[in-house]
Amino acid sequence: MRRWGQAQVSGAAALALVAVLLANPGAGAQQPTEPPQIEAGVGPGAPVPDPRPGEAFADPKVAELQRTATDVQRELSDLSDKIRTAEDELRQATSKVDRARVEREAADKIVAAQQGEVDAYSAALYSALAQPSELQMLLTAGGPEEFLQGSSLIERVRIDQDQRLAQAVARQRGAQDAENAAVGTERVAAERKADLDRRNGDASNRAAAVSSELRGKVEDTNAAVIAQQTAQRERNQKTAANWKAYTEKLAFAGIVAPKAAALRDPAQLPARLEPLPGSTGAPQPGVARATLPTGEKLLVLPAEVIGAVNTAVSVLGKPYVPGTGGEGPNAYSCDGLVRSAFAAGGLALPGAVAEQMGVLTPVPTPDAQPGDVVFLGPARLGVQGVGIVLDERTMLTADGRLAGVVVTDLPGGDTLLGVARPALGQRQPQPVPQATDGGLRWRCGGVQLPPRAPGEAPGAWGGYPNGLIPQAALCLIGVGSHSLRCDAAGSFRAMSDAFASVFGRAICLTDSYRTFAAQVRLYGVKPALAAVPGTSNHGWGLAVDLCGGAQSFGTPEYAWLAQNAGVFGWGNPPWARPGRGREEPWHWEYIGS
Repeated sequence: MRRWGQAQVSGAAALALVAVLLANPGAGAQQPTEPPQIEAGVGPGAPVPDPRPGEAFADPKVAELQRTATDVQRELSDLSDKIRTAEDELRQATSKVDRARVEREAADKIVAAQQGEVDAYSAALYSALAQPSELQMLLTAGGPEEFLQGSSLIERVRIDQDQRLAQAVARQRGAQDAENAAVGTERVAAERKADLDRRNGDASNRAAAVSSELRGKVEDTNAAVIAQQTAQRERNQKTAANWKAYTEKLAFAGIVAPKAAALRDPAQLPARLEPLPGSTGAPQPGVARATLPTGEKLLVLPAEVIGAVNTAVSVLGKPYVPGTGGEGPNAYSCDGLVRSAFAAGGLALPGAVAEQMGVLTPVPTPDAQPGDVVFLGPARLGVQGVGIVLDERTMLTADGRLAGVVVTDLPGGDTLLGVARPALGQRQPQPVPQATDGGLRWRCGGVQLPPRAPGEAPGAWGGYPNGLIPQAALCLIGVGSHSLRCDAAGSFRAMSDAFASVFGRAICLTDSYRTFAAQVRLYGVKPALAAVPGTSNHGWGLAVDLCGGAQSFGTPEYAWLAQNAGVFGWGNPPWARPGRGREEPWHWEYIGS
């Protein structure tokens, strides 16, 4: 069989961890922008570490970088929590001092009032009768009974005044003691806050150091990745050139590719064609060969299959998307690529990979021919990927780890679940392997995570860490160089068009995909508010920050988005809405349909 792929290259050759170096921002109408908001970009609380296993990353270097990033996240998150705690403690202590001061001042007023009463009473008696006493009462009383009554009244007045004054003084002393204690607590909290302020400054320096350290690691990875990406690009180009050479050879030989139906019976092939023996020696249905005047045997595929491979080859290098919208033309999932390619060739296939495996006619693995499809496992993960066979060692697929449409190696061992030939038509649906390990869901060779929480974006996807996704794996959204994951970008464009039909202008935004370095810079500005680097959904290309009125609750722009964004798969996360304690009306995430 003729090899149409280049010599085998590692599957990691498609890595493109060069979000800055390989950026290729396209033209788009510039909008007046504002500085990015300093917001969490993720629900408050503990950071969200990347739960993907190492094999979910496109290259061991990337997995190592992710572990480093996770360690940094943990360190920065711990410091951020301590800063928030210290600020809360200081606020509480200051509030307690304020309350104690109010109470002490009230007690001062009561003491002053009581003392005033005593002074006024004494002054009145002195001016009228001189100092009242029992002797005076004895001299002025009209009789024993009058003396006893007057003496008792004076004593009661004295006791009452003394008690009220003593109570007021006791309250004053208690309030003073409480105020002194609160001031002491405030002093301790202030000292702790001052210490944490110093540590906060250290945090900014540490963030810069982390950024520098990661920058070095990223640069080291980039150097290897650039070489690998160059090799992948060359592999893709070589494959495309070889495929073109094959179709030109057919044309030069005067061979017109027959329809699939004409090749299904090896005993009744069109003129000039002969059966192609399979691994058992029996002729294979759905393909044929022709003997050229030179004696060379040339493989002949159905016209529909040649059309499908033509289409698939033409989209090499396009981005990968894990969910809906994977049938192009801007981005593809593995099953979406297969469906759209064969539809272009004239063969209708189901949309989902499990459905494709269930209805397509299988062929023995050793008999796999170009244009057949190969299904990926292993069985414990269920059928989770599909590619188009190019030769005995390579396939073309939209790869979840490599985040693009690439030429890569055929799976081996238990990862290969089977081969099918679309040219043979479809059978009644058959059972296919289902996931049994109970772990993370795999799709198209990569892990597909569930949403972090209801109403939030799912987070990690593809084979790259947060904030280190190559620009080649993202799509522009039509506003400057802003980009997102391709399905999010497409839905944002549609939402912006609908918004413009109401407000006469596109949605204004200040931020979209945010690199890891940008996250570190924002964290350095405000560690207590900004997302811990590596946790923001901006770093997954699944979040935007809006402006132009949409950044505030209660505006017509926000109200329109609140009512309509869900239709396009977008939402203001529950934790960011009014009354949730950390309101961020400007922050919107792509949840998907």
